[in-house]
Amino acid sequence: MSFSNNCSKIDKIPGPLKGNPINGLCEKACIEAKKVFDACIKQETMQNVALTMTISGTITYTEPYKFVSAKSSGPATITNLVVTPSTEDPCFARVTGNVVVPLSIVFVDANGLQGVGEATMTIPKDVMLHISAPSLIPYEVEAVASVFSPEGAFTTGTNLTITACTTVILKVVMPVELLVPTYGYCYIPPCQEYTEEVCDGVFDLPLYPQECGVEDRCKNCKI
Repeated sequence: MSFSNNCSKIDKIPGPLKGNPINGLCEKACIEAKKVFDACIKQETMQNVALTMTISGTITYTEPYKFVSAKSSGPATITNLVVTPSTEDPCFARVTGNVVVPLSIVFVDANGLQGVGEATMTIPKDVMLHISAPSLIPYEVEAVASVFSPEGAFTTGTNLTITACTTVILKVVMPVELLVPTYGYCYIPPCQEYTEEVCDGVFDLPLYPQECGVEDRCKNCKI
């Protein structure tokens, strides 16, 4: 069982609310969380992005390489971050920096052997974000990024250029302790072991066929 298919304790597992959401509240709990003070998203297509690929492992590949695809392979980081409070509104600031995204690059060598290399892509950002008021606990600027490239070509050796579809989310966050109403602790149901039964789909079929619409027709029958 899991949260998704357990119905025995519907009031103690996550899921959609039914009825009055206040019913069942039994406590106020202090939870540790990251509060998001502001966030923005930018999706764009970047042309002719120059990268240098590195290949790890013991397999030897033969140049020239042929590009297959590339995609982000890990969490993004921010370098050269500069936060400049606005002179017009102290609650806002100019946030500049470079979002660095690790990439996994799939290629094929001259002998048709497929390999995977690594590279990093840098996406410059210059945006306005709402920042928190001065406090003992400082805020942080985080980046979430997704990159996918269906087009690219190697120029010389492990150097290449790609066309990248990028999505970058910048967030101003702070670790806080929030007081929230709760329904108590979650009920954790036991795990349901995976089993592969060849005949599952067959045994689920009815013994005799059911004609389409027969139930609706029977509702109008007077017996």
